[in-house]
Amino acid sequence: MDLYVSEISRPENKGLSVALTLLEEARKEIDSYSKGGPISFADLIQYAAQSAIKATFLASAIRKCGGNEEKGILLYTAYGSNGQWGLFDKQFGRTDTQEPDPEGRIPQWEKATVKEMKDKFSAIGLGPRQLAVLSAFLGPDQVTTEALLATDPDVSPWVDKYQRSRETVSQTDYEVDLINTLTKLSCLGQQINYEAYTYPVRKIDVTKLKL
Repeated sequence: MDLYVSEISRPENKGLSVALTLLEEARKEIDSYSKGGPISFADLIQYAAQSAIKATFLASAIRKCGGNEEKGILLYTAYGSNGQWGLFDKQFGRTDTQEPDPEGRIPQWEKATVKEMKDKFSAIGLGPRQLAVLSAFLGPDQVTTEALLATDPDVSPWVDKYQRSRETVSQTDYEVDLINTLTKLSCLGQQINYEAYTYPVRKIDVTKLKL
């Protein structure tokens, strides 16, 4: 836990201490009934992010249906992006690091210029498209961040594309591209042990079963 405390106090992680506490509580509960051993914090963070995004997508679908929860769930599951998480769901088995990341790797997004954002994204293999689709996570609010990103000729077309997509019933382009980008980010620098949570299944002697 000391490892995470040392990182959570950094300026770029301001406001995340509450989320860290919730994750710690969730981890204890998951581990209490897990058959495959304790879940890593690295995996738990990704799972929490996925859950939050799914909840946001579902809430949007319900709003598009005038607040009708049943219709909103149908819209999201039948016509939305719910089926696009396949690759993300396969990338579990990350190992927790044993030392903090070097300082200064993540900028304070609310203070960064568009050029600084583009440079950071470029350094990890992402471009203007991914920068635009992640606008909700890079500043005080999505409206403010998109207004800033729209001043850049490389990012502006993508900002417009996703704004238009969010006005549609299913938000398909926006949601699918966001899922794809989150999947890429979730695997950066990771070595995935795909057997991390596997466990032996108790064998049953079928000859002793009473039919």
